[in-house]
Amino acid sequence: MELLDDKMRVWLESAKFVKPTSGIYVLYNRSKEPIFVGETDNLEKTFTELFDTDFNSDDCMKKTAFYQRIFTDNQKQEQLELIERIKNETGNYPSCNSEIELQTQ
Repeated sequence: MELLDDKMRVWLESAKFVKPTSGIYVLYNRSKEPIFVGETDNLEKTFTELFDTDFNSDDCMKKTAFYQRIFTDNQKQEQLELIERIKNETGNYPSCNSEIELQTQ
């Protein structure tokens, strides 16, 4: 299930080369199911933090095999719209996005 116009990329091979630009990103498991939709003011910084800290200690991040990203200045709104699209199409939120987190944004 590819959600964005951006091509699907292999997480460990190319995530370190993302630009320091604002945007949204979707993390996918090996079955190419979306497991997390995130937003950031700086994709490079966020991906570096995921590699250096969260990726090794977070069970959800360990499942990441692929990702997509798009550059946007309206990342918070686009993130929520994409999560709602996933919910409408699959009946579920991405497994690593908590409902509490979504309600507070």
